[in-house]
Amino acid sequence: MSRLLNPEIVEASISGLFKTILMILGALILLRFLGRVMIAKRNLDQERVDLAREKEFVKERNEKLKNFGKVSVSKSSPKGDVQDVDYEEIK
Repeated sequence: MSRLLNPEIVEASISGLFKTILMILGALILLRFLGRVMIAKRNLDQERVDLAREKEFVKERNEKLKNFGKVSVSKSSPKGDVQDVDYEEIK
């Protein structure tokens, strides 16, 4: 019976319990921090992709506005299904 009430064993188990709880809490905090870092990295990558897409869109829009209303004549066949609807042959 004296073996069950040994204070050294009780103290060791209580300190071991506190160490275990602290290690588990530390691991959870570390995992939470790593998760936030990974989310921030993903957001930065997505922001770079969005900025590149927006830059390409602005470049294309400016190119179209620059050529708006201009007519170009080429000898190659037109791309797509193009028809001249107002064409009248002059004799």
